[in-house]
Amino acid sequence: MKKNGVVYLVGAGPGDPGLITRKGLDRLGSCDALVYDSLASDYFLGEVPDHCRKIYVGKRAGAHSMKQEEINRLLVELAEEGLNVVRLKGGDPFVFGRGGEEILALSEAAIPFEVVPGVTSAVAALSMAGIPVTHRAVSRSFHVMTGHTLSDNGTLPPDFDSFAKLSGTLVFLMGLSNLSLIVHGLIKNGKPEDTPAAVIENGTLPEQRTVRGTLADIESMAEQAEIKSPAIIVAGDVAALDFSSTLSLPLKGCRIGITGTESFAGRLRRELLKFGGTTDDVLTLSMESHRSGEAMNEAYKRLKSYSWLVFTSANAVREFFTGLFEGGYDLRSLGTIKFAAIGKGTGDELLKSGFYADYIPDCYQVKDLAEGLKSLLTKEDRLLIPRSGGGSPELNRILDEAGVFYDDIVLYDVAYKKGEPESMEKVLAPLHYLTFASASGVDAFFQGEREKVLPSLASLKVVCIGDITAKALYRYGREADLIAPVYSISGLTEVICQDWCREKE
Repeated sequence: MKKNGVVYLVGAGPGDPGLITRKGLDRLGSCDALVYDSLASDYFLGEVPDHCRKIYVGKRAGAHSMKQEEINRLLVELAEEGLNVVRLKGGDPFVFGRGGEEILALSEAAIPFEVVPGVTSAVAALSMAGIPVTHRAVSRSFHVMTGHTLSDNGTLPPDFDSFAKLSGTLVFLMGLSNLSLIVHGLIKNGKPEDTPAAVIENGTLPEQRTVRGTLADIESMAEQAEIKSPAIIVAGDVAALDFSSTLSLPLKGCRIGITGTESFAGRLRRELLKFGGTTDDVLTLSMESHRSGEAMNEAYKRLKSYSWLVFTSANAVREFFTGLFEGGYDLRSLGTIKFAAIGKGTGDELLKSGFYADYIPDCYQVKDLAEGLKSLLTKEDRLLIPRSGGGSPELNRILDEAGVFYDDIVLYDVAYKKGEPESMEKVLAPLHYLTFASASGVDAFFQGEREKVLPSLASLKVVCIGDITAKALYRYGREADLIAPVYSISGLTEVICQDWCREKE
């Protein structure tokens, strides 16, 4: 009899993907199926294994959404297949997330489950707006109510009068469409008209906006500011406080789209987040490894015949050493080989395998790598260049002109990794910048979409990691707005930071 899988109810947090818990990320990283809704950031879709089944069950305008009973049944069926399932829910599973209903269904079917709490927007959105839910001598408690179902019959729920009379901070989630009903209900039940109030739109996200006022004028202020859902309503004395962060990071308010392999995207994302930026994975490239292919197997056998190993990417370093060990070899087989790396990032990756690079060019691009190597080589040297199938021909041209002996072997290929179908125009709309880290990434981005995508690039700045990538972009009719002065992740980050700071001046 097949053993049932486990269902993990994971709270994704209030919107900012950085606010998910470490435990939640761990569960995502090892699941076989992901059941998610539109309250979770799309960032999390890139955190699951390649084999993971992704099933969308949320609500989007004009699209059918799965009923709760169907979701319950789906979770049971997936677990009965022996899969480990993550049910990803916005905020916390038990704060108006219907997590309890799903647990009852799992318990009835004898499916083991675990709840991973999430940060609720009822606290996080207020904190990001500088509003503490409690504050000494101002508010000793806070109370949360859903505002989504208040007006099913055009009236407030029977217990609203008791809720309105509570002291402390009153928080209404998903209640913007019922703002008038809530405000008048609070006043009718004894709250003074001059009670401080606030409405927070898109809490914890870069586009977060907050309007502050009192119960007497908050409705008109929200209307004047054209506040849209999702939004949170706050009533209570703490709404008059403003403890907004005074730390101004250089990329605060900046939204950057990333294209590249999962490894590259992860490293760039972490670097941009350090400077306060928000990132979206626009296009993910997958790697098809050839480390076990005939060409690489022959290269591993002939390692002693090479005097230099040349790496043009961190991916190549990882793939090469993985293939080396899988083939039954160890570091002794590298003997007296010298190493060349195209840049610091590639050199750092090489160091993880126990080797310092003997040569790294001052400028991190293929042309400089080849020119620098040319001056170091003798007629007796022979190079092994294991790299991507889409590698720059500039390297071959320079080495050929210099009469250098080398084997240029395709170690891996990069291809567009198909994800959830979504309009590229919609994905690009909120971005300030879009980054490209390779010519192959540019080709994948425009594949079959050139006429549709080009107009969408007019409203943002396109950033390329180097001249070769910029030339690839130009072939599709778009010039790069920015080219990293240093062809690395830190170079990309630096040029975006400098430009964004100029924009804000």
